[in-house]
Amino acid sequence: MSKSLQAIRGMNDILPEQTPLWRYFEGTVARLLDNYGYKQIRMPIVEFTELFKRSIGEVTDIVEKEMYTFEDRNGDSLTLRPEGTAACVRAVLEHGITGGGQVQKLWYIGPMFRHERPQKGRYRQFHQIGLEVFNLDGPDIDAELITMTWRLWGELGIRDAVKLELNSLGTSESRGRYREALVEYLSAHHDKLDEDSQRRLKTNPLRVLDTKNADTQAVLVDAPKMADYLDDESRAHFEGLKSRLDAVGIPYVLNPKLVRGLDYYSKTVFEWVTDRLGAQGTVCAGGRYDGLVEQMGGKPTTGVGFAMGIERLVLMLETLEQIPEEISRQVDVYLCAFGEEAELAGLALAERVRDQLPNLRLQVNAGAGSFKSQFKKADKSGALYALILGDDEMAQQVVGFKPLRGQGEQQSIAWDALAAHLATCVVQG
Repeated sequence: MSKSLQAIRGMNDILPEQTPLWRYFEGTVARLLDNYGYKQIRMPIVEFTELFKRSIGEVTDIVEKEMYTFEDRNGDSLTLRPEGTAACVRAVLEHGITGGGQVQKLWYIGPMFRHERPQKGRYRQFHQIGLEVFNLDGPDIDAELITMTWRLWGELGIRDAVKLELNSLGTSESRGRYREALVEYLSAHHDKLDEDSQRRLKTNPLRVLDTKNADTQAVLVDAPKMADYLDDESRAHFEGLKSRLDAVGIPYVLNPKLVRGLDYYSKTVFEWVTDRLGAQGTVCAGGRYDGLVEQMGGKPTTGVGFAMGIERLVLMLETLEQIPEEISRQVDVYLCAFGEEAELAGLALAERVRDQLPNLRLQVNAGAGSFKSQFKKADKSGALYALILGDDEMAQQVVGFKPLRGQGEQQSIAWDALAAHLATCVVQG
């Protein structure tokens, strides 16, 4: 027998029973960003491979090990985007929307792709919401990004389950001085480093700081600290960020080993982490990348942003049972009609109600069926109420109104009063 068709490992279907929670999360984030004055941008999921080599860095794990790269029919090397910042920078450069110092506050949503070992909360196709701000260089915009996420956690009911970690990587010059000191220190303890850290010492030494190896972590206890190498500008910027977070009342932890996995970061870096999801503890992360636009061929343009993983945050909502009751119910009212005449009248009545109550989730029975079978489908739909149209109701131009959840007797409602009655029972009740 031929092998049954199935999804690629690490690339998952999101089934109908799961999508309401995804839509709730995505809608909550979109409304919040609208309220803060951010505009959505949509980029292709495929870009030239060179874009990510130039932006992320050729000696990062993403470029070396994780990208889905292939040649198209023209012989061009293309890559499924592993992250969104580089693509967003490419878009604003291509269309000139940051020229002349224009401030752009942008956000995007969509799938990203990395060839990693799939595990709970980490997939090969994963979804992110990202946000990028260009041509604002002060700590006030860094603070706004963090404040927005803090507000989001509150709206989602998960604020007590996340922790903010902060660090500053300084400018490229101060980071270069720190890198030299770190390499000198780690080279003196080379034999005590794990194999991966020994390799990174030659290619990307700052990544040694976020190793999970216990022996290497012990070596790092006495390693030089980035804070001791910060230039005055970076130090003032970081103090300005912390004072703003203090003013809003957002708690944070300073983590001198926080470096992020991408080469383009400078000054502020931050992560929102949780201990509720096992090994996959980071749910949102980002920072400042003031040199990236120039590195990619544009004029000097400051930038700052973050990305959050939708799979992990949806999993968090499920784990913490922070799922609003209304999103688990996809139907408010189910209309049952018996006989062709009633079906025609029911279709017209349903459309009139939808005209008056556009947010009402009203499902009309399809496929006819007996009284018992239609009511079984009405109950299975999760609707709060059933509407009934049969011969008696047709003769009186009323509709039967029957509660399906909780207490209440069936009653008859005139057709022209139905929308007002539903507005009271469903929208308000």
